Amino acid sequence: MELSSRAELIQASPIRKLMPFANEAKSRGIHVYHLNIGQPDIKTPKEMMDVYHNYSDKVLAYGPSQGLEIYRKDLVRYYKNHKINLQIDDIIVTTAGSEAIVFALYVTCNPGDEIIVPEPFYTNYNGFATMAGVKIKPLTTYAENGFALPENDKIEKLISNKTKAIMLCNPGNPTGAVYSKKELKRIVDLAKKHNLYVISDEVYREFTYDGTHHTSILEFPEIKDKAIMVDSISKRYSACGARIGCIVSKNKSLMSSVLKFAQARLCPPTIDQLAADACIDLEKKYFEDILEEYKKRRNIVFEELQKIENVLCVKPQGAFYIIAKLPIDDAEDFAKWMLSDFNRDNETVMFAPVQGFYSTPGLGRDEIRIAYILNEESLKKAMYLLREGLKEYKSLKNK
Repeated sequence: MELSSRAELIQASPIRKLMPFANEAKSRGIHVYHLNIGQPDIKTPKEMMDVYHNYSDKVLAYGPSQGLEIYRKDLVRYYKNHKINLQIDDIIVTTAGSEAIVFALYVTCNPGDEIIVPEPFYTNYNGFATMAGVKIKPLTTYAENGFALPENDKIEKLISNKTKAIMLCNPGNPTGAVYSKKELKRIVDLAKKHNLYVISDEVYREFTYDGTHHTSILEFPEIKDKAIMVDSISKRYSACGARIGCIVSKNKSLMSSVLKFAQARLCPPTIDQLAADACIDLEKKYFEDILEEYKKRRNIVFEELQKIENVLCVKPQGAFYIIAKLPIDDAEDFAKWMLSDFNRDNETVMFAPVQGFYSTPGLGRDEIRIAYILNEESLKKAMYLLREGLKEYKSLKNK
């Protein structure tokens, strides 16, 4: 029997699909520095881990489909500290940010509809769109100008009668770009003009550098009925395995529909919500220390990349990723070669080829994404291996 069109169309994750090469390298005794995935080595807060260790209920029961009331109430307080004023019914807890994005697509789009997304974008947007039967219309941005949003006329050229939403990631994965309030206002005005939703992925709000600040799409009251925010605790608390996120909107009708999808999957994980709730009142110093650590790591990676001839990159202003354009033709081939053919003292490095973060065919073939999520010593070793590997790879290709 034939598989469904979804099964045929859905994209393999460019972040994870090279893992067999990494696993094979490890089986040969090679230590692999993983810069391919946004899995921080920062310790998950003790407050969160204590919940897991001390949970004592005799039955792990279903929770409410919209999430535990205590957690949603505390999220209202968390967001207020970030200049986002909400009511409890504006929030539905999801199984990670991924489910929040899927729900946002389900309630705003019909199969065959289109959404505009600046590229390069978080690669799983492709998969989520395929699941929802939605077509992504890519809005290409470029490293040369810091992946800034193009002018409005270029955005409007992508709008058709099938366009239902503009989806942003701010701060950006994989670009590290942070959209200013002025840039977001342009998107807000376009959404009003063309009656579009704005879906804003704000998972990395805590991570901005060099005086930049995060602005939420929910800070624009003029589109409160069109604005949808998706969020996750994965990066905020270095708790990627907890799988707790939320979808937020002040559009009551939209949230009523989201709740029906939430009821269909019953409920988000109970213990993980309690663990996330324990972190709501973490001291400000917790985030200040983490931000300072990521800033050091960013600077190490950026400075090491500057030492490599003919590499183009911009210093990211947010999140914990950097895109580098390399003087090669095929970054995926290079990534595989680094795992299968290269090592120094039984060590090598893994990164993510960026081609899969684009929707436009052919773009990103010479780009890699580095997640600066390892400690300083490991990052320095990994960047040395990247530099040495690139030198050897180019030499072999030029023979």
